[in-house]
Amino acid sequence: MSRTYLFGLTHMNRAYGNKTTFSKCKPIDNNHSKMHTKCVLLLKFASKWCFKSTFCSFMSKNHSNSLSSYIHGMSNILSCRAHTKTTPPTVSWKYLDSNDDEVLKTLSKDMIVERYFISEKEEQSLLGEVERYMKRLRYEYDHWDNAIHGFRETEKKAWNEDNSAILQRVKDLAFPTHASPIAYVHVLDIAKEGYIKPHVDSVRFCGSTIAGLCLLSPAVMRLALEAQPDRFADVLLPRRCLYVMKDAARFDYTHEVLKPKDSFFMGQEVPRDRRISIICRNEPDPQLEE
Repeated sequence: MSRTYLFGLTHMNRAYGNKTTFSKCKPIDNNHSKMHTKCVLLLKFASKWCFKSTFCSFMSKNHSNSLSSYIHGMSNILSCRAHTKTTPPTVSWKYLDSNDDEVLKTLSKDMIVERYFISEKEEQSLLGEVERYMKRLRYEYDHWDNAIHGFRETEKKAWNEDNSAILQRVKDLAFPTHASPIAYVHVLDIAKEGYIKPHVDSVRFCGSTIAGLCLLSPAVMRLALEAQPDRFADVLLPRRCLYVMKDAARFDYTHEVLKPKDSFFMGQEVPRDRRISIICRNEPDPQLEE
């Protein structure tokens, strides 16, 4: 194995504190699988040409291309959640939109969106388990705290083995090690015409972190400072993503899911359909009061 290839693996391990195992990678979806295969091949190909990345002299056009491929491949591997226990700190796509720099700075740290967190197969597995119960419920158009319009919901503690593993991945990524996840998972089904009004979740019912899987449809969430509602950011939530709302985003900002007629992100319409959120929370802090 060449020095460059080893350098890349060492760099990844130093940066994220994890050992990289290509052989144990579980492809997220077909696109990820193709990207993963391509990147590993590129890494191996580039390693034949590059002897030492910091002192590399470009011997030929082919060598130059292979080094570029190596860097591109390494970048993609680093952005792949399957190779590390934690998500790299950089984000390769834009999911936050705001004209307020301070709001963007806060939410880029405390409102995280993991695109393609689950595969199509995993989405169907989760849907198969919750639909058996949800389809027996009727959509409601008034909520106990007037926060949701057009919804049905339940709390679920026991999950099958496959779905338990998915939810464990959510908890491993979302919650700090000292946090205790609530045993019951909230399943929220919003009708196509439904929406969630601006609100801050009660500190009596959950702690510092809220993590949700988005099934069936994308949506646009808006987070606004509770004390200054005109200071806000829009958040793109793609289908099959995971969002993690914590700390300042959790306590200082209201959150809402925009109505279908208002469902735009950076000027582009985000078509809404029926959407199910599977939401994990940690235990409330007994020292916090309403």
